[in-house]
Amino acid sequence: MSRCSAGPMKRYKLRIPVSVGKLETVVDDPETERRGLLLVAHPHPLHGGSLDNKVVTTLAKAANEAGWVSVRPNFRGVGMSDGAFDAGVGETDDLLAVARFVEASYPGLPWVLAGFSFGAFVQHRLRQQLDARRLILVAPAVTMYEFDPVPEDTVVIFGDADELIPPAAIQLWAQRQGLATKVVHEAGHFFHGKLAELKQAFEEACPC
Repeated sequence: MSRCSAGPMKRYKLRIPVSVGKLETVVDDPETERRGLLLVAHPHPLHGGSLDNKVVTTLAKAANEAGWVSVRPNFRGVGMSDGAFDAGVGETDDLLAVARFVEASYPGLPWVLAGFSFGAFVQHRLRQQLDARRLILVAPAVTMYEFDPVPEDTVVIFGDADELIPPAAIQLWAQRQGLATKVVHEAGHFFHGKLAELKQAFEEACPC
């Protein structure tokens, strides 16, 4: 990931049309030297996940600093987003609608998809429908949901002290597919006190 010179950052707070109504979405646009689009999916909406999650905002900020536009939707039923939790199925459809809406304003820019925990499950589903330069899965909930195979250039980031998803299970899932992994030492599931290390791992993983 290469950094661009610091410039103005414009924030758009949108409600993007989806099948169940509208999805609250925050788009942060560095406005200068736009290099691509990062779509970040937050953790489980029934357990406090939102677009303001610290892991989500850390990834978005890292991308912004590299000249990428970040896109952070709230899943169904969170904040000002319409609808109700749909176990990843409707959420995938929603993110595809968000991506199509956003890319109309930024034609030709490549996507990177990043998801945290439940958000990783949704993004791995979205990748089957949306072309992206890279899929980055942070603490993917591989013991809670059935993940399909992912592209071979997918990168998996997790903490070796994850208290919700056993690190060994994440490592095994990634190894079986020959995926690159980045381990944040002494980091739990939510990377408390380890956001700087998470940001570095993301910067190394992202082709930004």
